[in-house]
Amino acid sequence: ARSMSLAAARVPGAARHLRARHPRGHRGFTPAPSAAHLLGLCLSARAMSAAAAATAPASGPVAELNDGRRMPLLGLGTWKSKPGEVKAAVAHALRSGYRHVDCAAVYKNEAEVGEAIAEALEAGVCARKDLWVTSKLWNSEHAEEAVPKALDRTLQDLRLEYVDLYLVHWPVTGVEAPTLTPPMDETWRAMEGVQQAGKARSIGVSNFSAKKLDALCAQARVKPAVNQVELHPGWRQDALLAACAAMGVHVTAYSPLGTPDSATMLKREGPPLMDHPAVREAAELAGKTPAQVLIRWALERGTSVIPKSVSPVRIDANLDVLSWTLPEAAKARLNAVEPQQRLVSGRFWLKPGGPYRTLEDLWDGE
Repeated sequence: ARSMSLAAARVPGAARHLRARHPRGHRGFTPAPSAAHLLGLCLSARAMSAAAAATAPASGPVAELNDGRRMPLLGLGTWKSKPGEVKAAVAHALRSGYRHVDCAAVYKNEAEVGEAIAEALEAGVCARKDLWVTSKLWNSEHAEEAVPKALDRTLQDLRLEYVDLYLVHWPVTGVEAPTLTPPMDETWRAMEGVQQAGKARSIGVSNFSAKKLDALCAQARVKPAVNQVELHPGWRQDALLAACAAMGVHVTAYSPLGTPDSATMLKREGPPLMDHPAVREAAELAGKTPAQVLIRWALERGTSVIPKSVSPVRIDANLDVLSWTLPEAAKARLNAVEPQQRLVSGRFWLKPGGPYRTLEDLWDGE
């Protein structure tokens, strides 16, 4: 097993602070004293260790979620991994020591991911109890009766009896109406139902603003364990991180490398994140690759992180981030990247008839 160095020391004060303010079963959101205070308390390199208080068998530090389950902080992303490539990528990652695989029904590759997982389990590469598999509910399946059926299809494709984490992929249903239809409380009741049925061990959300997450926590019987969002030095989301910490919701960073293969699709302006001068300077200071310093930066903020690759060399390099820490000068470069620009804007969900007519509506100005 790999282990964290000094940056993985515990921060009991931060953990006690959050536990005291948000005991198990609390459904609401008590605002933090200030974003700066929470960031200093919870999002420093030391705070990563509060999330990483134990180590998984092969893939290093873990986050202890609000439901008591432990999720490996470093995972393999599978978004945009093409059919014919993703099986080999997942198989190689598991052999190399990854124990966290992030999937989604809409990626249209879960069957291949399932083949790789089944073969790895059969070969004894890893045990099911040591493997963390995340999947996501797509927008068109938010109706209460649709949620368990969607998860059943995912489980069939993945060849699993349960997923470790099931996320609502977007706070979007595709129905053009003044309000979200079906409403999120209906969808979340069904998410709680699949968890109670044992088909999803933990449940959470993705692409939720702090405002939307707060509203869901206020009415949920089971609080979301995770909010998976775009996060990298070019889109740091400091206020969202602080709000999630206050609510006791762990954050997973997707697109941590800035989606270098998606410039056309996302209509990105400017150079790819890994070519940004500040990222290049940070990599030189650390003696690592740009991708490695971006992944390490995410870990040192206390988030889990799911870089995607189908290259065996890059998959291995992305895992080699657990035994060193970022020099302060490198961290300062990454924390000062400008301009701040959301790459996955969600513009494709805007509709004249609502519920999201503008990006302000979708992201609540965050």
